[in-house]
Amino acid sequence: MLILNEEQILKSYSMKNAIEDVRKVLKAKEENKIVNLHRTVIDFPDHDASALYMPSADLVSEVAAVKVVTIFPKNSPMGMPTTQGVLLLTDAENGTHMAMMNASYLTRLRTGALSGIATDYLAKKDATILTVIGTGGMAFEQVLGVLAVRSITKILLVNKTTSKAYRFGDKLEEYGIKIPFEVIEEVSEAIKQADIICCATRSTSAVLDGDNLKPGAHINGIGSYLPSMREIDETSILKAKKIVVDDFNGVKNEAGEFIHAAEKGIWSFDEIYCELGKLVTETRNGREDEHEITIFKSVGAAYYDLAVAKGIFQKAKQQGIGIEIDV
Repeated sequence: MLILNEEQILKSYSMKNAIEDVRKVLKAKEENKIVNLHRTVIDFPDHDASALYMPSADLVSEVAAVKVVTIFPKNSPMGMPTTQGVLLLTDAENGTHMAMMNASYLTRLRTGALSGIATDYLAKKDATILTVIGTGGMAFEQVLGVLAVRSITKILLVNKTTSKAYRFGDKLEEYGIKIPFEVIEEVSEAIKQADIICCATRSTSAVLDGDNLKPGAHINGIGSYLPSMREIDETSILKAKKIVVDDFNGVKNEAGEFIHAAEKGIWSFDEIYCELGKLVTETRNGREDEHEITIFKSVGAAYYDLAVAKGIFQKAKQQGIGIEIDV
């Protein structure tokens, strides 16, 4: 079995690779070749913590995986990560455990790839201004995903703590991204300018005001993943001509802003345009005019982790990266 840490994954696997592999699994899901069981959550009330176990299998590629993520919010003052994850990859042809790998970067990468694919189908072809609301752990790969499919000329950064937004901009430059960035304190100003908006927060109240959206704006919402969370406001939801999701059941059970809108009776889950796989297989159209508002909502699913994990394993084997152990 191959053991891979985050640094080794970074060396061997790129956003371009992730987009290619996520496209493949989206097609497999449309062919009903994906097994994705409900995640199991074990809570640890004494620590306000939980562990999540997420199994999936791809019957086309004949691979299976289980991702385990622990969320311990009280770790931060002790200098320990609040979220830690590993993924076990298994050959579904013979049962061999192929790899064990760090899942933190993997999760960020597949989420960025999903937004990149959605942006490719839903954002205007001539989109040039990207606004990022929330510059925390998930945001960097969101930028990489968008840059993989659109020629962005300016990046606007919004964060409650502006110093973190500046550090995020510096990180972009250190990575080699030469696109000018600007930190905007007033979120409405950043929205008014944006062709593409990436929301990556854990907010419990809307951070996006639909009254400020430009005609033809596209929104990627990836931060709120619990019923109590909300990023996208009701105005944006009601303005959107197309709302596309990564996984319908996941969004229906976990996407707080949409659950809230449905409970208020102002919107219905029946109004979701389609899952992203329908765009990839061209059974539904993406953007159809320059003025429509579009939204992509992602809460994640285990088979997306599986797709990227399989690609990481193949690249690592080709490049001789990782440590082989007997199990």
